Amino acid sequence: MSEHIKLPVLPMRGAVVYPGPAVSVAVSRAGTSKAVEEALNGDRRIFVVAQRGDDEAVSADSLHTLGVIARVGAVQRGIGGLQLLISGETRAVASNYESDGELLRARVRPVASLGPVRADDPSFVALNQELRLRALELGKQRGLSEEVLNKLLEAVQDPGAFADLVASQLELPASEHQMILETISVEERMRKVLVRLQHQIDVHHSQKRIQQQVNEELQGRQKEMYLREQLKAIQRELGDDDQDGDLTELREKIAALQLPKEAREEAERELGRLERAGPQSTEAQVIRTYLEWLVELPWNERSEEKLNLKEAENILAEDHFGLSDVKDRVLEFLSVRQLQQRAAAAASAAAAASAAAQPDADGSPEASEPAEVAEAARNAEKADKAAAASSRKSPILLFTGPPGVGKTSIAKSIARSLNREYVRIALGGVRDEADIRGHRRTYVGAMPGRIIQGLKRAGTKNPVVLLDEIDKLGASHHGDPASALLEVLDPAQNHDFTDHYLNVPFDLSEVLFIATANMLHTIPAPLLDRMEVVEFSGYTEREKLEIAKRYLVPRQLAESGLDRQSPPPSFEPEALTLLISGYTRESGVRKLENQISAITRKLARAFASEQTPEPVVTAERVRELLGRPRVHPEQIAARDEVGVATGMYYTPVGGDIMFVEAALRHLGAPARQREGESTPSLGSVSLILTGQLGDVMRESARAALTYATTHAQQLGIPRSRTSASEVHVHVPAGAIPKDGPSAGVTIATALISAMSGRPVRRDLAMTGEITLTGRVLPIGGVKEKVLGAHRAGVRHVILPERNSADLVDVPEEVLKELTVHFARTLDEVLELALLSGAARDSDANRGGPKSERIGTALGVIEGYA
Repeated sequence: MSEHIKLPVLPMRGAVVYPGPAVSVAVSRAGTSKAVEEALNGDRRIFVVAQRGDDEAVSADSLHTLGVIARVGAVQRGIGGLQLLISGETRAVASNYESDGELLRARVRPVASLGPVRADDPSFVALNQELRLRALELGKQRGLSEEVLNKLLEAVQDPGAFADLVASQLELPASEHQMILETISVEERMRKVLVRLQHQIDVHHSQKRIQQQVNEELQGRQKEMYLREQLKAIQRELGDDDQDGDLTELREKIAALQLPKEAREEAERELGRLERAGPQSTEAQVIRTYLEWLVELPWNERSEEKLNLKEAENILAEDHFGLSDVKDRVLEFLSVRQLQQRAAAAASAAAAASAAAQPDADGSPEASEPAEVAEAARNAEKADKAAAASSRKSPILLFTGPPGVGKTSIAKSIARSLNREYVRIALGGVRDEADIRGHRRTYVGAMPGRIIQGLKRAGTKNPVVLLDEIDKLGASHHGDPASALLEVLDPAQNHDFTDHYLNVPFDLSEVLFIATANMLHTIPAPLLDRMEVVEFSGYTEREKLEIAKRYLVPRQLAESGLDRQSPPPSFEPEALTLLISGYTRESGVRKLENQISAITRKLARAFASEQTPEPVVTAERVRELLGRPRVHPEQIAARDEVGVATGMYYTPVGGDIMFVEAALRHLGAPARQREGESTPSLGSVSLILTGQLGDVMRESARAALTYATTHAQQLGIPRSRTSASEVHVHVPAGAIPKDGPSAGVTIATALISAMSGRPVRRDLAMTGEITLTGRVLPIGGVKEKVLGAHRAGVRHVILPERNSADLVDVPEEVLKELTVHFARTLDEVLELALLSGAARDSDANRGGPKSERIGTALGVIEGYA
């Protein structure tokens, strides 16, 4: 057992001294200097031990137990203290520390390393060799010559001493150095040193690789800078130095925009490509055009909305007559936006109040509890975010109805009432997906789609965009534009709309999209599902007269310059009524305005020729200027006739009446199917259909004949007329194709009238689908059909009972002049429509029998009117 030695202590801050290699140590503390002086006065030995922490004051508790007995070599004295060269001799452990003022002494005992059990053990030999190889590699990485390294390896043959030598050269924290120093087992110490040595080698490799990459990048930038300066000099010589000004202007515009992260990265990348490209290159022109599109889009420009409901209502009423459903929908939208803004303001106020209600620093009792304040702040923040998110979304409306009813013009009024910009995008005949989503920039002449172009024209990101004639979109080998609109018109997706040309997302969620269409069945179902349908119906003659007085006549007088005449021309109501009924046949007022325009042009010509035409346009004057009436609408028949029933139909231009004629011919022998017949014979009664009837109408006629023959006795049809007979059903206007199930009731009534010999009331029109059992099924277009019948002079209308709710859409003034009957079966229809006896005027038979149920339904309608 080694004897204890009493030595002065040299505490080391942030460093550890190993046995063997000499190290330089700076001494500045007074106590440490005294320890060194005592060692120099003795045998120059000193106990070097690591200090825990970096405190200036040293105590026994702050020193490790195991250290190194070292010998002080050369000493250099300076103003700041001593510079020593010390060499570690052996490990030692301190049994206790003694303090003499600032000087520390320790009773230490040398500690010998614990060698391997067998020095020639293969694993130990391999460990020793691997440690030496790795040390050689690290030395080469640090720039030492191979000759010096080999001499050093040969000089230190002891494995434990070599491990200490290598450990002293590693860049490790003091705690890890102390851990290695305290490892007495040579083999374990070598393993720990090898692990940390390999880590140092890996770090050095990574540093070298990073440094090489940095150098390459710096060299590339220096080369680019040098070449760019040369290019600028060449451009100045050629007079092309204006590009720098353009690039600077583009860069300033991009920097000023509040672009999303993805858009900014793309803009800066393309700007870098533009700077590297020559000004005359094709690529430079393409990039410049792209950047100009990017900076001219309204990324954050918005129109300030007007949310004054009264003012908006006045604007809509000023611009359009009627259309109450559409006006109500716009005012509902404004009401929602107004409430959303109030909610956002309330959330902001709550957040401010929560911040103001935080407790004072002195913890005054008046302050709110911290948990309550935090909860209020969170709730206010949630409400604020929810209000902001909901206020960004705009509804997507689809206006559908006949031409000329004001679908396009009311979109302008909506934009004006909201104080938003208005953009119209015509989609009629569009057959290319790129018209919606744009072309990719790889194509020559590429450009953004119509949506992005419209936003650029608007200059704001929240305009009213009218997608006109969306039902007339086509499809071709270039793609389906209707499918491309799915993303545009989906509130859950259009906040991230990506145009192929821009190739960066653009937010469309604040755009108010309004689409228009004449027919719904041509719009794909997924696209229709994304829009809120608002139906526009045709105008009554009274509504057309009011529209002509208030809007059409003043506008055409102004366009023709007649409003400045003294006195300006005016139209009598009778003249406008003649124009509506005799010169136009439409649900809207577009053709009516064209006819008024034709009259004002003729009057303008007369004024320009210094003539003095009559200032008041009368009905006679209309005939003089426009000639004879060109439209001959259907009117009710002059008398009740056998086999002639009045039906109602609906087309995109509105509703009207039609006549269905049926005639019976007795053949005298069982009829055979003749060449040219539309339908084969049914039993001994054959059926001929003419008038360009479609498959559905022909099936309705066959169902009506089956019902008539199977209920002949109940319907009062003589037996002779159900055998060896031929029934011919004809619908006039044979040049026009006709189809649909709603003519079933009319065909059955005309056919049964012809077979029974009972006349049909001339003042009654009907519509409805029938079945073989005689049930009357509901149909569509009730409002348009009723309006058409009213215009034709009909005063009684039969509708399927299940269509009773549709009468809410019919104007009240029309219902006041009509008597509406509801029927559930064909028997009830025939009871109302067929008269008893020979044909005569129906005025004497209008009080005919009615079932109790029909009378109840009629009472309801009369009460509604």
